[in-house]
Amino acid sequence: MTIPPSPHRPDAVERTAAAAAAPTERFAVRTQGMVASEIRALFAVASRPEVVSLAGGMPNLAALPLDTLSAEIGDLVAREGQVALQYGSAQGVPALREQICDVMREEGIEADPNDVVVTVGSQMALDLVTRLFCDPGDVVLAEGPSYVGALGSFAAYQARVVHVAMDSEGLVPELLEEALRTLAGRGITPKFLYTIPNFHNPAGVTLAVSRRRRILELCAEYGVGVVEDNPYGLLGFSGTTYPALRSMDRSVIYLGSFSKTFASGLRVGWALVPPAVRDRLVLAAESATLCPPSFTQMIVSRYLEKHDWRAQVKTFTEQYRERRDAMLAALETHLPDGCTWTVPDGGFYVWVTLPEGVDAKAMLPRAVTARVAYASGTGFYADGLGSRQLRLSYCYPTPERITEGVRRLAAVIEAEMDVRRTFGLPAAPALEVRRGAHTPSPDTA
Repeated sequence: MTIPPSPHRPDAVERTAAAAAAPTERFAVRTQGMVASEIRALFAVASRPEVVSLAGGMPNLAALPLDTLSAEIGDLVAREGQVALQYGSAQGVPALREQICDVMREEGIEADPNDVVVTVGSQMALDLVTRLFCDPGDVVLAEGPSYVGALGSFAAYQARVVHVAMDSEGLVPELLEEALRTLAGRGITPKFLYTIPNFHNPAGVTLAVSRRRRILELCAEYGVGVVEDNPYGLLGFSGTTYPALRSMDRSVIYLGSFSKTFASGLRVGWALVPPAVRDRLVLAAESATLCPPSFTQMIVSRYLEKHDWRAQVKTFTEQYRERRDAMLAALETHLPDGCTWTVPDGGFYVWVTLPEGVDAKAMLPRAVTARVAYASGTGFYADGLGSRQLRLSYCYPTPERITEGVRRLAAVIEAEMDVRRTFGLPAAPALEVRRGAHTPSPDTA
């Protein structure tokens, strides 16, 4: 056996000490960035039946035709079990990749099935893309706030996140340009901009169509790639399907998922990538899973082939619109003065800003005691911001439960405000208080 040369070959004493070390002392340095998200930590508590959970983003699957699907799954095993239950291609089932191109066409994307890589959920695709592009210390741009799963992947690969703020129309191009200019002045070229343009998680806002091309132009000017994460794009409440960034620029890496428009438990997502990226992404996928499960892919493929999936998406959308309306009505009725919130036009989430001095993370244990759960805003920032914000999810609870949950939450907020008024507690730090929708992350200042 030939041992590769090492700049530091430990002597016998060091080897003995290393062998006796605790497992945690042998972890790679990059594991220091791997921490449990605040949202995941909530699940055990939020799943209690007495707690109204407005925290998690679980799709509501009640409208799925389960009897029909169970028959299809049985038929799949009976007729094609030798294929469905066997190893498959690391790139994904060819028929499904063709159908994925049909799905993306709804957002104006014309794609070659050969450029589609099927993954175990779009989270896997995001993780693989980060692995391909990010070395330790590299910079990634992301909206502030941003999806907690993305922040976890960036941290795991030791990438530094620079947030760019949003307003009611999504990512602000002027702030993106300011961030790019500032970083360029420090000799830093971000590896990519990570963005959720439609019905943002957690902010609930949608990137204005008028801004999309400008954002792509800025990234091209500064040599920065774009990763578009779009799991909610077909779940718009106004009947509008917004053009994907990928439809405007074929160099964009597009991430999609069937978790929100079919069934999250099947864990089928995909990445549409430029040909120059595809082969390396497939190799990365092989090293991660060898191949994604053919069985779940073939279930999705049959569903798309034999069922009116567009009508099913419409049914889901109507359910979520009803729940969104219940959420907004409850917020308007119950939340005290000083609270503001976004008005989503699709997707799963509302982003709430609390009155000055109220800390959403510190308040969370008292909210759980009052039998309501939410996701505190700090979990959606890599730089510690978001203490006055929280995310409310309306996708899973019934409208009645949503109303009751908001009523309980409002009572907790009122109690926090009363305590501060009674004891004269100071407001949050000035930097946090001043931060508005148009203010960039301190990393970009």
